Amino acid sequence: MNCPNKEKNLQDCNCSYGSCEKMGICCECVRYHRNKGALPACYFPNDAEKTFDRSIEYFIEVYQKEKHL
Repeated sequence: MNCPNKEKNLQDCNCSYGSCEKMGICCECVRYHRNKGALPACYFPNDAEKTFDRSIEYFIEVYQKEKHL
């Protein structure tokens, strides 16, 4: 897919999965992860993103710890 915003999106993309063909194409990335019941890398802090655990459960765990909820 050709995305007119890809270069701009890549500036904010923290995905460390180097061979991802959806990198910088946010609509494709969100669709992919949503279909898997997960969230894209950009929802996670960099250290949490590097675990490659993109589950909603892990997202909640990370933010509960970060916010001390």
